[in-house]
Amino acid sequence: MAKNEHLNLEDRCTIATMLKNRESFRSIGTAIGKDPTTISKEVRNHLVFSQTGCLGHAYNNCIHRRGCKEAWICEDCKHTRLASRCWACGQCNTFCDKYVPDACAKLLKPPYVCNGCPDKHHSCTLEKRLYVAKTAQDEYKSVLSECRTGLSLSEEEVSHLDSVVSPLIFQGQSLHHICANNKDSVMISESTAYRLVDSGLITARNIDLPRKVRFSRRKKKSIFKVDRSCRIGRTYEDFLAFKAANPDLPITEMDSVEGKKGGKVLLTIHFVKAECMLAFLRDTNDSQSVLNVFDKLYLELGPDVFIKLMPVLLGDNGSEFSNPTKIEMDRQGNQRTHVFYCDPSAPYQKGSAERNHEFIRCFIPKGKSMDGYTQAHIRHMMNHINSYGRPELGDKCPYEMMEFLYGDKILGLLGCTRIDPNLVTLNNSVFKEV
Repeated sequence: MAKNEHLNLEDRCTIATMLKNRESFRSIGTAIGKDPTTISKEVRNHLVFSQTGCLGHAYNNCIHRRGCKEAWICEDCKHTRLASRCWACGQCNTFCDKYVPDACAKLLKPPYVCNGCPDKHHSCTLEKRLYVAKTAQDEYKSVLSECRTGLSLSEEEVSHLDSVVSPLIFQGQSLHHICANNKDSVMISESTAYRLVDSGLITARNIDLPRKVRFSRRKKKSIFKVDRSCRIGRTYEDFLAFKAANPDLPITEMDSVEGKKGGKVLLTIHFVKAECMLAFLRDTNDSQSVLNVFDKLYLELGPDVFIKLMPVLLGDNGSEFSNPTKIEMDRQGNQRTHVFYCDPSAPYQKGSAERNHEFIRCFIPKGKSMDGYTQAHIRHMMNHINSYGRPELGDKCPYEMMEFLYGDKILGLLGCTRIDPNLVTLNNSVFKEV
């Protein structure tokens, strides 16, 4: 029996095959030399959700799907052949006001998947849960890679370490001395403490360490991620699948715009459909500052308006977006949005926001410090940008599109004001008006 060894692709193929043959977890565990609980955790951790129907029937998970007599739900129905039986149409769940979601009760107990279900292809139109060996192996490799990057510390722990370590560094103490004499307060290794300083996550800097400045800076930049497995289930492929399943939901892109390294930074929130962008000034480029912005917007807009405006958020792989659960959930644990990530080194996947950043660079060139600006300066700058007409919008400006889509009341809550077209200015002279 293989002990203390991770499952490999061959093991996962065996699991998938035996699940298809309706074998128990105990039988599968015996076959590959693992405990049944290991197989159970493996299957539940790597479920693949598939919204597909069955032979001759579209996906439909409404509890009333059997014997439903609803007809002509869509006034302008493009499927006249199915108009008299809407339950057979793939759009039934989206447009029917009597829709009540249903789920298969068999999935609540082992084996938790539909791999060996005889009804999967013939009569079941509910959401399928499958175990796919290749997908499970890819997710495992992704987690393994994420676990070896960044620091395994929460923001609260970093804040505590900062309060202990930084004052002692300013007294001239070395990190070795600090770690050796404060084991109860600084429960990290000396190398981790050096990475904290090198990453700029605490107040003390490399220049505050007398011997550190003698050595050359490493080329590889340390990345601090709050949730090292944040990309699982939130990749760009997952985003495309979610978008295909929910084509009517508007997409919002988020990104950071830096000035001078280590200074203040902008969080931009870009509404793709209207080409309208908001920008929020932050003191540091960390995940807590991003959470503070979304929590403030959620409080000011209210849950209904927030969910209507930003049901889907697409960002890059920056460490400031590495706490997706806190962005997705409010403080009561209710889901308020869905967060997804672009592929690494693929800014074109959120090209709409990247193009709009060119306007910001007309005001704040790359490398220029933002420390002298306030949120009032940034809001005034964005009002000029959002009042500038765009050919792709039929020469309308983003403000007009947002007003058309959501109304002027929401624009007021967002702090947006329209600038007269002849007064729009795209250079830093507008900052003198604030």
